[in-house]
Amino acid sequence: MSRTYSGGGKPKPGEISLAHGGVLFLDELPEYSRKVLDVLREPLESGRIVISRANRSMTYPANFQLIAAMNPCPCGYFGDPSGRCQCTTDQIRRYQGQASGPLLDRIDLHVEVPPIPTAMLQQAAQGDSTTSVQQRVMQARERQLARQGCINAELSGDVRDQVCALQESDREWLLSAIETLNLSARAYHRVLKIARTIADLQVKESIERPHLLEALSYRTIDRYLQK
Repeated sequence: MSRTYSGGGKPKPGEISLAHGGVLFLDELPEYSRKVLDVLREPLESGRIVISRANRSMTYPANFQLIAAMNPCPCGYFGDPSGRCQCTTDQIRRYQGQASGPLLDRIDLHVEVPPIPTAMLQQAAQGDSTTSVQQRVMQARERQLARQGCINAELSGDVRDQVCALQESDREWLLSAIETLNLSARAYHRVLKIARTIADLQVKESIERPHLLEALSYRTIDRYLQK
C-alpha cells in the first residue's frame, strides 16, 4: 500500500481513496509499517480521509472494504502440528503486534485458515456454489435495505439498537462474554451487527444465541493479542 497522499504542497488521493467504493486488499499485513497501517483507522471509522498541510486541509472519500491477510508468525508455521515453527515468543508477539489493537478493533471478521492437507487438494470442491452464495448475500442485502434503508455495516445509534435488539437473557450473556474476552465497546457493537447479518443470511427476524456465538468466534485476533 502506498502512502495515503502524494508528496509536495498539494495532497492527492492515494491507495485508500482510490479504493473508495471497492476493496483494499493488504497481503502480509505485518510487513507494512505500523505508522502506515494506523492511517487506516480514520477512514475505517468515518469513510473519509483528511490530509493536512501547513496551509490547507483536504478531505477525500475513502469508504472501502478492507481485506487483509497475515501469517501467524514470521516463519508462518506457528501452531502447525509438524512443529516446524522455530520463532520465539517475543518474535511472535512483535509480529502479531505490528497491526495495532485499535486497527484490529475496526476489522469485523478475524478468520483463521488452517493448512489444507495435500490429499484434499485433489478432491472435488465441496459446499455451496459461488452462485448460490451470491444469491443469499444479495437477498440479505435487499432485506437490510428494505428494513432500515442501509446495510448493517452502516448501522449506528438508535437505529442500530432497534435493529439489533436482543432478548434480555441474550443481552446479559453477550455482555458477560464481552467482559470475559476483554473486548472493547466498539467490538461489542460490531459483534451485534455481524450477528444481525448472520441472522439475515438465515432469514431470521431476530438475533438468536447461535448468531451471537458465531459472531464472537470471528474475534480470534483479539484472543491472540491477550495471550
